[in-house]
Amino acid sequence: MARQSAGVLLYRLRNDALEVFLVHPGGPFWAKKDAGAWSIPKGEIEPGEDALAAAIREFAEETGASLSGDFRPLPSCRQAGGKTVLAWAIAGDIDPAAIRSNSFALEWPPRSGKRQSFPEIDRAQWFDLDEARRRVNKAQIVLLDALERAVATP
Repeated sequence: MARQSAGVLLYRLRNDALEVFLVHPGGPFWAKKDAGAWSIPKGEIEPGEDALAAAIREFAEETGASLSGDFRPLPSCRQAGGKTVLAWAIAGDIDPAAIRSNSFALEWPPRSGKRQSFPEIDRAQWFDLDEARRRVNKAQIVLLDALERAVATP
């Protein structure tokens, strides 16, 4: 079965400009990567789990913030590794400095026998759409485009 993730694209209007909330993956593999490394908060859907419920759960796990309200479905996208991302948009606001991400353990450095803990998300930020398109995983640009169209036509 193809791997699927679910996520939330949080957005806000600030000074008549649309901004989106993106997160940067934590851990040593991503530490020096920026352009193309950012993402919407997302994660794998558990067997039997509702996709929207998974998106809301993953947002909470990766940011420490709970969401509720009117979630707007976005088109799915397929990332280079083959994973399909199902996404929903919702208007809201969050302080990027206040995120509290869950963590994961990894042997680091490789073959050292030492396990270290890293945050799943090491930082978050609000971006206008132009900057978001430069920073986000290229496959997720379709989510930004769909959000832009949806917000322009209520």
